[in-house]
Amino acid sequence: MDKKFVNIIVLGFAFMFVFTAFQTCGMIEQTVLDSMGGFGGAGFISLAVIYIVFAAANWIAPMVVSVLTAKWSMIFGGILYCLFIAVFLHPYTWSLYTGSVLIGFGAAFIWTGQGNFLTVNSDSDTMARNSGIFWAMLQSSMFFGNIFVYFEFNGKETIDDDTRYTVFIVLLIVAALGVCIMLFLQTGTSQNLEITRKEDENDVKHPMQSIAKAFHLLFTKRMGMLTFNNFYTGLELGFFSGVYGTCIGRTNAFGSSAKQLVGINGIFIGIGEVLGGAIFGILGKKTIRFGRDPIVILGYVIHVISFYLVFINIPGDAPLVSSGTNKPAYIESNMYLAIVCSFLLGFADSCFNTQTYSIVGSLYPDDSAPAFALFKFMQSLAAAIAFFYSTEIGRASCRERV
Repeated sequence: MDKKFVNIIVLGFAFMFVFTAFQTCGMIEQTVLDSMGGFGGAGFISLAVIYIVFAAANWIAPMVVSVLTAKWSMIFGGILYCLFIAVFLHPYTWSLYTGSVLIGFGAAFIWTGQGNFLTVNSDSDTMARNSGIFWAMLQSSMFFGNIFVYFEFNGKETIDDDTRYTVFIVLLIVAALGVCIMLFLQTGTSQNLEITRKEDENDVKHPMQSIAKAFHLLFTKRMGMLTFNNFYTGLELGFFSGVYGTCIGRTNAFGSSAKQLVGINGIFIGIGEVLGGAIFGILGKKTIRFGRDPIVILGYVIHVISFYLVFINIPGDAPLVSSGTNKPAYIESNMYLAIVCSFLLGFADSCFNTQTYSIVGSLYPDDSAPAFALFKFMQSLAAAIAFFYSTEIGRASCRERV
């Protein structure tokens, strides 16, 4: 088997384990903290801090990748993910926000390294396939973690300490396994990989060149056009990865199963993500004939439909009331419709991200680290803004209704 393709599979498994832990953590973070009476920290603020630091750290991430190499940058980043998950075993306000800062740096290192490693192990013929396969494997993490959470949260209106210990010990072990799998990534397995490694060695002598490249790319026409897309993917990432699941869990109209629905929400987001990644990966050569625009437009249309359905199905004050809201939505809140929206949000997200990875990797094969760093910079900046405004807009809306 092609060693480059093996690398993509190993990379997919590593990220599947690490993000089984982190994405599950992000989905349930606010719900878990709501159950800790008197806890001073806020899950939305924690997530906002993560993405603010993530955005800022993307400017130094290319330099780190050039010094450590993509493989070891991802391993270092993965270790920081483990530290953040460990915070929830005995959370304090200071440790929550300190961990949020650390994982912000870890996210910049792991994702910039991933973008560089994916590009190095792909070419113009395999980039769409490899992006789709990696995305499908990554997002399958939504199944395992959320299925586990579904059974652990079964019948519980609040999350007790024993349940929290069990969930986060398991998530920590899973994340650590993902970091260990990264050790099996191969470098220098072909002529192209060897050439890239030599180029990286030259970059180590002048690591500041990586930052200079990122600044230069930011003001180019191509990257400027991609900026709007990258920013939008961050806004919708913030919504489906943290806000929407919390809103479902706080909708009292769903009854005693509301907390369970947080896990089911994650599962169906994952189904949509994996289905999209598999379709655009397996059928990559066929879909690319029509260009990437139709897939992105499809994602946009699905997003418009799903956002409207969420708007009329979920109470407007759900992001604000930690004890749950009894206010009516525009229609009678329906748990089945809420889960259908979860699937649509996941599928639409895969439309955007699989094509964005493919575009960035194809347009910037020689500057993949700074190019992916800029992609993640705009995405994470938008996600941080989304976590902040999700509470502020809701609070303003509630004042207007009063």
